[in-house]
Amino acid sequence: MKNFCSIAIVCFLLAGVFFSCTPKQSVKAQKEVAEASKTLGEAYLREGKFRAALKEFKKAEDIIADDYFLQDDLGLAYYYLKEYDLAIVHFKKALAIKDNYAPARNNLGNAYAQKKEWEKAIEQYKIVISDLLYVTPQFPYSNLGVAYYHKKEYELSEKYYLQALKVKPDFVRALYGLAKTYLAMGKPSDATEKLEKAVQLAPEAAAIHFELAQAYSMQEEFRKAYAAYVRVVQLDPDSPLADQALRAAERIKP
Repeated sequence: MKNFCSIAIVCFLLAGVFFSCTPKQSVKAQKEVAEASKTLGEAYLREGKFRAALKEFKKAEDIIADDYFLQDDLGLAYYYLKEYDLAIVHFKKALAIKDNYAPARNNLGNAYAQKKEWEKAIEQYKIVISDLLYVTPQFPYSNLGVAYYHKKEYELSEKYYLQALKVKPDFVRALYGLAKTYLAMGKPSDATEKLEKAVQLAPEAAAIHFELAQAYSMQEEFRKAYAAYVRVVQLDPDSPLADQALRAAERIKP
């Protein structure tokens, strides 16, 4: 309801600016229209209405293409629409305008990661973590953990996940990623410790219960594993993950 109200307010302001201007709008009036479109697009982005957001951002770009916040917004809209090449174009435009805008650089790394271009992603994340003013370094640290995990460089993956958890000990994404890394390293007891903490923090996350079941199975704690697999099915019954959990549960059914 709050987002709907904010969108309605922005639409009202847009209409007011439009009808109050002459055919020869001043530069200031044009920028006000563009800013209103950007604000409306950001509201749509928060609601998950990515195509509507993109439409507003493109309107704004016709007037304020040199706004690095807007270019980052455009990149995010394309990113969420899974148009990663176009997202990269706009994240790069944002950085061309303001090279030290860390959110756009982290987003650029994420877009490369979606394309499985891990070295390019790592390069961007490392630039972000070198910025001592970046207020949420747990994200690029965790992202580095993901990248090195996929490169099967597990010791580096562990290193960066631990750095993320040093910044934010209850960061579920890092706990989950570190646990997967420990499973890949053949350390199920270490994985279990992290996953049990993650489950307490995010009890509705089916993927965490699934990995916890895997960790229990590796330690031959089959009753606990079975219960965790059942929980996956309860939480996300129509998913491919639930199908995997059902098959695994049948194999270890007490």
